[in-house]
Amino acid sequence: MSYQTYITEAVVCGSKDRITSDKSYMLFTRDAGMLWASARSVRLEKSKQRYALQDFSIIRVSLVKGKGGWRIGSVEAVSNPFMEATSRKARGGVHSVMKLLRRFVHGEQAHQELYADTVLALSCMSMAEAADITDLQDMFTLRLLHTLGYVAPNKIYDELLAAENPWLVPVPIPSAAHTAIQQALTASHL
Repeated sequence: MSYQTYITEAVVCGSKDRITSDKSYMLFTRDAGMLWASARSVRLEKSKQRYALQDFSIIRVSLVKGKGGWRIGSVEAVSNPFMEATSRKARGGVHSVMKLLRRFVHGEQAHQELYADTVLALSCMSMAEAADITDLQDMFTLRLLHTLGYVAPNKIYDELLAAENPWLVPVPIPSAAHTAIQQALTASHL
């Protein structure tokens, strides 16, 4: 029986050790949404995949959907924003983005716009100055919650939601956006 191979970009959001040398990875993919995929013998010292599949990595991966779930074929590392971060606060910002993704994105449903936002936010956050990290986190949270339908559009912060690349010049979000974020976090029960 032949299985179809899917090649996509993904962000490694987390991992779990399995059996002796296997590992399962939570991947936020551009084309398939959030999914768990397993890799065989990846914890062995001789494994070629172990360095590309580190937590917080952005990767190009081939996935195979089998009877037992998703399996990882080949992997190519693109970057690792956590390792590239210039400060401790920037690494904390990268970690908070991953926590938000794990909290709110569920299921194998493509979110290409959210994936693009995530990759841009991670790369900007890893290079940002410590003073800008909080603004970047707030901006990412607002855009994530809006994309997933938890925050309604509002004329006060509509331009932040519609901007193609708001990460280059981080600005503090308005207080109405903070209020919308808090209401969405409370209402989501996640």
